[in-house]
Amino acid sequence: MYMYKLGTMADKKEALVALGVQSGGVGIMAKKMESLYFYIKDLKTPAVNILKQDALSIGADLAVPSGVIVCEKPLYDCILMGTRKHIEILSRKELAQPFGLKNVAKSLQNFLDIKSHPIEVMGVINANEDSFFDASRFSPKDAIAQINSMIDDGVSLIDIGAVSSAPNATTVSPEIELARIKPICDAIASAKIDKNKIDKKVIFSIDSYTPSVVEYALKSGFTLINDITGASDEAIIHLALKYKAKLCIMHMQGTPQTMQKDPYYEDIMLEVSAFFEERIAKCEALGMSREDIILDVGLGFGKTLEHNLTLIKNMAHFEVFACKILVGASRKSMINHIIPTPINERLAGTLAIHLKAVENGASIVRCHDVKEHIQALAVYEAMR
Repeated sequence: MYMYKLGTMADKKEALVALGVQSGGVGIMAKKMESLYFYIKDLKTPAVNILKQDALSIGADLAVPSGVIVCEKPLYDCILMGTRKHIEILSRKELAQPFGLKNVAKSLQNFLDIKSHPIEVMGVINANEDSFFDASRFSPKDAIAQINSMIDDGVSLIDIGAVSSAPNATTVSPEIELARIKPICDAIASAKIDKNKIDKKVIFSIDSYTPSVVEYALKSGFTLINDITGASDEAIIHLALKYKAKLCIMHMQGTPQTMQKDPYYEDIMLEVSAFFEERIAKCEALGMSREDIILDVGLGFGKTLEHNLTLIKNMAHFEVFACKILVGASRKSMINHIIPTPINERLAGTLAIHLKAVENGASIVRCHDVKEHIQALAVYEAMR
């Protein structure tokens, strides 16, 4: 007799099929092989006690603080744990319960309905001379060559910007920003990019929050707006709608000039989540669909190392919004805070962060090193 522990969910399903389990049974049993955990904050005390009993009754559990049973406080945090099958049963059960448990049930069902997205790599082109990573800076002529090279490597998206968003970056006028990026936009519009490569459906993204620059790029064939301000200017949303473009909403505390001056959050997961909820609602109210919205938690944008790590470890939470999730930690200083490393030597740390983020739900990886990421993600996908 010998035994071994099954790894990924794909391994578990394959083992069930190999065992000869009937097709319908494979799906049922697979749900019993996937453990889920939910941190619930500020739940009413009666609801905590009801949820605890209901969880135990089906074989799941709820971790609660001492004092809950005697209702010492009106609200408590708790951790729900169980298999996917347990959570499915519990979410239906709690729909009939009072004290806010109906909202808990709906939230659980939203998590259960999450659909995965294919992994895509987004390359970075900077048309400015003060980007923090010098190898990402390109003149208009060199930028065209680099775009063609990235497409050859298999990139899905290319993000092009002309203003640095590094901490304490110099502010730039809209006129200067447009002058920097205009030659690249014009080259894309006039098909100086290889037409056969354009046919591969590569998406061009404009990394800007300046309406005049964004509109020029959209007129030139760009179909994605990457806005680090999270569409704080409603004009950006209107432009996305006008040109039928997708919109990436990023979270940032402060501005590039102030964001790293002692960033603070009471609970970063709740605050970033609330930010996305508000911005998505704003986009939907103006007519955008969630299918056209991408979310970026903004690693390094008004966050300490601890904030960044928390967001990466819990990135799966943001899948509940039913939007693609973008991660961008390419060569950022958080790597240096973990292990002192010059910018030019941070590829290994970048790959480690991005692979963990993808494992936790990210589906678009924004990076400087396209070829290396495509290789790493192909190997990673083979092991999922």
